Amino acid sequence: MLRSFRRPRWWTGAWIAMILGVIALSLMQGPPIPDWLVIAKFDHGFAYFCLATMAVQLYAGRFEWIASALLLGTLGIALEYAQGFLTDYRDMSAYDGAIDCVGVVIGLATARMPGVAWLQKLDARLR
Repeated sequence: MLRSFRRPRWWTGAWIAMILGVIALSLMQGPPIPDWLVIAKFDHGFAYFCLATMAVQLYAGRFEWIASALLLGTLGIALEYAQGFLTDYRDMSAYDGAIDCVGVVIGLATARMPGVAWLQKLDARLR
């Protein structure tokens, strides 16, 4: 169940655009990522943290959060397979897939933090 927004399509579209961006960056040759983000695969964890946090902001229920987390974790692992089998310039890495899943779990944990509905508040303030 989606939280109540004035612009639900806009926020859902933004989340889908984020997911498509992660897919594109994962499969393109040499994505433009600053060196400081690549340290210890921070870029992987951060991307999936952002995707999971956005899911927590969009959806109101625990079921939807868990379903989103499972889908995002599956996406991270599937993209690692895609990198290994569909490209000759990217490598498949179990470590990267694990870091993706850690990012999802940390993003999902934001559901327990105060101010969990900050996106709703932002949406209400936008005219």
